Amino acid sequence: MDSIRVTLTDGKSVEIRRGSQINELASALGVNGDVIAAKVNRQLVDLSRALEEDCSIEWVSRESADGLDVLRHSTAHLMAQAVQSLFPGTQVTIGPTIEDGFYYDFKREQPFTPEEIEKIEARMEELAKANLKVTREEMPKSRAIELFRKLGENYKVAIIEEIPEETVSLYRQGEWVDLCRGPHVPSTGVLKAFKITTVAGAYWRGDEKNEMLQRLYGTSWPDKAKLKEHLRLLEEAQKRDHRKLGRELDLFSFHPVAPASPFFHPKGAIVYNQLISYVRSLYVRYAYEEVITPQILDVELWHRSGHYDHYRDSMYFTEVDERQFGVKPMNCPGHTLIYSSRKRSYRDLPLRMADFGRLHRYERSGVTAGLTRVRSFSQDDAHIFCAPDQIESEISSLIKMLREVYRTFQFGDMQVKLSTRPKDFIGDVEIWEKAEAALGQALSKERIDYQVNPGDGAFYGPKIDFVVLDALRRGWQLATMQLDFFLPERFELVYTSAGGTDERPVMIHRALLGSIERFMGILIEHCAGAFPLWIAPVQVRILTVTDDHKDYAKRIFEELRNAGWRVELDGRNEKLGYKIREAQLAKIPYALIIGEKEVQAQTVAPRRRGGENFPPLGVAEFIQKLRSEVAQEKGAA
Repeated sequence: MDSIRVTLTDGKSVEIRRGSQINELASALGVNGDVIAAKVNRQLVDLSRALEEDCSIEWVSRESADGLDVLRHSTAHLMAQAVQSLFPGTQVTIGPTIEDGFYYDFKREQPFTPEEIEKIEARMEELAKANLKVTREEMPKSRAIELFRKLGENYKVAIIEEIPEETVSLYRQGEWVDLCRGPHVPSTGVLKAFKITTVAGAYWRGDEKNEMLQRLYGTSWPDKAKLKEHLRLLEEAQKRDHRKLGRELDLFSFHPVAPASPFFHPKGAIVYNQLISYVRSLYVRYAYEEVITPQILDVELWHRSGHYDHYRDSMYFTEVDERQFGVKPMNCPGHTLIYSSRKRSYRDLPLRMADFGRLHRYERSGVTAGLTRVRSFSQDDAHIFCAPDQIESEISSLIKMLREVYRTFQFGDMQVKLSTRPKDFIGDVEIWEKAEAALGQALSKERIDYQVNPGDGAFYGPKIDFVVLDALRRGWQLATMQLDFFLPERFELVYTSAGGTDERPVMIHRALLGSIERFMGILIEHCAGAFPLWIAPVQVRILTVTDDHKDYAKRIFEELRNAGWRVELDGRNEKLGYKIREAQLAKIPYALIIGEKEVQAQTVAPRRRGGENFPPLGVAEFIQKLRSEVAQEKGAA
């Protein structure tokens, strides 16, 4: 018998007939029915894949990350099959998985209506219950082009023509067929919990110069309970959408005259400036020096830094006095010029430069999204110039600073990734290895678990990325710390060592909040617009019961304002309940009720956002309460 040996995840091995399918092995071993795919020699494949040589195998359940990806990709196919069966003539383009779901782009003249979406979901249910077998087929590229051309799938033909391989793979379920690398579930009956979540426009290949397609987004889960919970979180996310809350709370707006560039209203500007002031307070304690650099710089600088070659398509350019200038997309080249403006000694290092300068990067209109992806922004950007043996201590200091920041904003767990030397790296291997070791040692010293991403570092140095989880357990990459050997080399930066020799410094690029705009959008959604007291644009609103109480209310207003608090006075002749509700909707931390009892006792009646009422307090007592709360929020108490 011609057999092969298959090594299982527990280290045991079995012999099977060469050419056996993985599902046959699974059946023989009594593998859990939740398994929907497998990894052969760490490569994800269908259960119908035939095994031709000795190999290792890992089972992929529908609950695993890989399993969810297979499940969702297969559901995208199910949706495309449903659409084409209901609306003949509709062309399919691409349908990848995304975080928590999938989408598929369709070419159809009429927009999908809500009623049609319901019909598509019903048809998907029918196709899933039919338990259609999903099969993989490989064929020459020329035959595949001929097949899809006959089917009228012009987009698929265009995709196939760009594939370099001469053989392509297709997947069939029933009479429906699609071009795909796979893998997929064994049959449509595996798909039990899915939902089409939204419809949007999308340009073919993401280029606004191409035709507009219709994109159906969906999600898929192993069971109905997980789907229900996900839909609940989606509903909560819609309520927290920073674009919606930005309008309701009068924080910011956008206008066609400056696409993807926010206009911050007075209340939004308070939040924005409070974020910057907070970071500035950290700079004092962590020994950073703030600098200011020009907005536009001669294009020769961007050639020298390498950004012209790598970022040209994302930059804005202008011409002054017949010289071409670039609007800066990042601060680092300007900081190298400040470093090189005078002779540096080892005694000057580490040198920490911070810069809140405004940056501009061209983003395609199809990918901009509220504050989280804009064309004009500012970063809590900094660059540290240090000696190689100072890397570990600097990274440790950055991590302490980062932890303080995220604790202040009440972000929970962190996911940390260390990206190492890529194939196209510059510099000496020995320096890279020392730098990577220093980063890893700093993370270990701070007792931070991290995942290594081999070969995923920037060409100029290794990096650490930090992902935080918000109130809805969504991950956001915020902080990044990157070591750079490239710019110090390009700009011939040196410092005089203790031995009197010229040495090359290492440059650490770092941001904690990242883009202030993006962080503000994330923060709005994290706290659902109910900002902590210290950052709230309006901290206290005074509410009068009747006009008779206005004079006392005005006195309280002046006392609070003079003490530095952001306060409003609502003295309108409206019902108190209506005023309280408006203060709640505006998410103001404290409302102070001023009625006859308060006037007589010379007190205020605080009401906390959310409905908690406090005993009457004197104004001085209330101010002390506010100060204590702010100190606690900032971690000082």
